[in-house]
Amino acid sequence: MPVVVVASFTAKPESAEVVNAACTKAIEAVHGEPGCELYSLHRTGDTFVFIEQWADADALKAHGTAPAIGVLFAEIGEHLAGSPDIKMLDPVPAGDPAKGRLRA
Repeated sequence: MPVVVVASFTAKPESAEVVNAACTKAIEAVHGEPGCELYSLHRTGDTFVFIEQWADADALKAHGTAPAIGVLFAEIGEHLAGSPDIKMLDPVPAGDPAKGRLRA
């Protein structure tokens, strides 16, 4: 069963572009990870949000220890205004099934 994750973090104002560059650099490597169905970066001001979908819990677990994530957090750690907020989500089916859920 697919696993959906929303990971958000806020950059220090003076570091937003450094964080943006590191995040966009990581995307290609993460897209190549087994089980990655969606790994999409969004931004509002200094806050960055990854919306992710993984094929299953094992794929998400592997992603958590993948080299790309280690490199990403090593590059952005000192540039963040606080700890990342990472949530695994359960779908709540409602409305039109084609519009009411994420798809890869």
